[in-house]
Amino acid sequence: MAIDQIPLRDAAVSLGPEQHGYPVTTPDRPIEVAAWVHTRLGHRQVTAEAVAWTPRAARIRYLDEHGRQGFAWVWASAVQRR
Repeated sequence: MAIDQIPLRDAAVSLGPEQHGYPVTTPDRPIEVAAWVHTRLGHRQVTAEAVAWTPRAARIRYLDEHGRQGFAWVWASAVQRR
């Protein structure tokens, strides 16, 4: 069963390549994290998985309150291992 994607209007704001930087590390298995994201409705903490990272940021996969999947690059300081 496919997971619905979060519509762009509801998705978390993501950092761009010039912000998250390089090199990008991609683990064999995602790491469980809690992360702060910013959406049009404000800031909120989500349960997520870190699927990639750089020295400055992490790319997370998370589910919104409707069970839809989203991805976002967020600052490393907004992420904590679970």
